[in-house]
Amino acid sequence: MYRFRSDELQVLLVHPGGPFFTKKNAGVWSIPKGEYDAQEDPLATAQREFQEETGHKVSGDFIELRKVKLKSGKVISAWAVEGELDADDIQSNLFPLEWPPRSGKMQQFPEVDRAGWFTLNEAREKIHPGQLPLLDDLIEKMERE
Repeated sequence: MYRFRSDELQVLLVHPGGPFFTKKNAGVWSIPKGEYDAQEDPLATAQREFQEETGHKVSGDFIELRKVKLKSGKVISAWAVEGELDADDIQSNLFPLEWPPRSGKMQQFPEVDRAGWFTLNEAREKIHPGQLPLLDDLIEKMERE
């Protein structure tokens, strides 16, 4: 999701929840995303994952961004859409994790623990390095319009 504030482009990023990311900031934020299989429509999956990770539905005129292949081999299909949402008002789904490790105790953690709006320069510092091409592609597509 993106928006304009004082003619400056801002993007919405989410911070991963759970104990492994509590003290991490730079390079761990992400676009809201999730996995899909060959039978699922990638855009519909992106919309569902956005809602699961933020608690807000997303709709509008979606701009397809180029696919990005991460070092892990995963491929990210992404879309941009102009929108507005209160980043302090997100409600993420939960996932189970044995915590502390090898304790036998299962705990629930939010998949996303916070969200924020960032200028492109700020987003470049926050976003996972493998997702940087998505910001570049968004800028290129915005300049063409």
